[in-house]
This record gives sequence, structure tokens and C-alpha cells, in this order.
Amino acid sequence: MNDPDLSAVAWRGDAFASRIRFVLVGTQHPGNIGAAARALKTMGLSELVLVAPEDFPADEAFRRAAGADDLLAQARVTATLAEAVSDCRLVLGSTARARRVALDEYAPRQAAARAVQASSEGVVAFVFGRERTGLTNEELQLCHAAVHIPANPEYSSLNLAAAVQILAYEVRLAAPEQFAAAEPAADAVLASHAQLEGFFTQLGQTLDEIDFHKGRTPDSAMRKLRRLFLRSDLSEQEVRLLRGILADAQRMARLAVEGGVVRRE
Repeated sequence: MNDPDLSAVAWRGDAFASRIRFVLVGTQHPGNIGAAARALKTMGLSELVLVAPEDFPADEAFRRAAGADDLLAQARVTATLAEAVSDCRLVLGSTARARRVALDEYAPRQAAARAVQASSEGVVAFVFGRERTGLTNEELQLCHAAVHIPANPEYSSLNLAAAVQILAYEVRLAAPEQFAAAEPAADAVLASHAQLEGFFTQLGQTLDEIDFHKGRTPDSAMRKLRRLFLRSDLSEQEVRLLRGILADAQRMARLAVEGGVVRRE
């Protein structure tokens, strides 16, 4: 199966995103909280819960959020993991390996697929432990399954925000039905027929006011100009820009006439 082109899609809304929760337990470095918020926002996700963070709120968290300040401002802080996931349908704990707690273990893509499926029935939580020690066995016992991100066995240390980014990306990838064709950018919305006709009317007036035709019939030139601009598939923004230029040209033409620089026969 080919991966969808995520650069060409936009998040449809908050309904699905509100059912995918990312829970950070006992985070020790506030910068990691900010970076995790940034990772979520880039994937269109917004549900962030912090369990007993060591230092939050903190300026470093907001600096590292790099524009995801809204996620930090609305992040819920709880005292325990049990409180953070009490309303969840499915809880998936991110861990290097579940040693003494017997849990089903998923790769990130498998975990995302299960999370998306379960989200139709309720809230799903991805849980991430402390930077140095991860989740305790007691906390893992609150999870339905574990998620293991395969990494270089000789250097498997994965930054907290990087782990959040991987799973957030997989969730986005696993839920193509939650995406819709991106709204065209403002400069890509084609001008309407009425907008083009307004432009052509102003263009004709401007050419007359600057004496472009110099006594020649204007019809031939306007036909050529119409064809030229119609081939260009002008956007609404481009039409506004061109009409602004014409308005300035008309203003200068009037000033020239009023100042006696140009004589009207």
C-alpha cells in the first residue's frame, strides 16, 4: 500500500483528534514537553495530558513548543496516570521492552491502526514515561498493550519528543478518512467570471485614461489582452493585485490632467 501524500491533505476537524490522547508521565525536562506539543501540532493532534511533570509550566517548554503554545496552554495536568486515562477505551504504553509485565506488544504502525480503530468507540491514549527510567511496572499494568519503537540496538536511546512524533505520524497515516482535500491557498482560488469582467472593465478604462490607444480603436487591443489574461487562470488575489495597479495608474493619470501635465483634447 502506498503511503498517502500528507503534504496535500489537511486535518478535517477536531472530532477525531480529540479522541487521540498523548500522555507524558513524570517528564523531567520542560523542553521535552514543549517539543512534544510541537510534534503533535504538526500532525494535527492536540490532546496532551501531563502526569506529575517535574517542571511545568516553564518558559523552556513554551520556547521549545515553537508555535504550539495553544497545546501547552490547554494541556491537562494530573497527579496520577490512573486519573489521566480513567475515561480511555484503549491505553498503549510506549516502552523499550515490557520486562516483568506481560503485555501484547505492537510496532508503531500496528499500534496506530489499533488506536484508530478503537477511537470510534472512545478515547485512546498513548502513554510515554520518564526520560531516564520510562514507565514503572505499576504504570504499565494500567496499559492494555505496549508500543515498542524499533531502534539501533547499540544506541536505542530515543528522545521523548521524537517518540511522540513517530507515533503521531503513524496515527495520521493510519487515518486517511480523517483527512480531506486541502483547502486551496488564498492565492490559488481562481477568480470568478464577475471578478474578471470587473477587471477587464477597469483595464479598458485605464487604457483610455492613459491614452494607450492614441486614436486607434480599442477593440483589437482589448480582445488580445482578454485572451492573454484568460489563459493565465488568474486567482482572486492576482486580480486584486492587478486592479490595485490599475487604480494607481488611474490616480496618476488624473493628477497629471489636473496638474496640466497632460492635456485632454
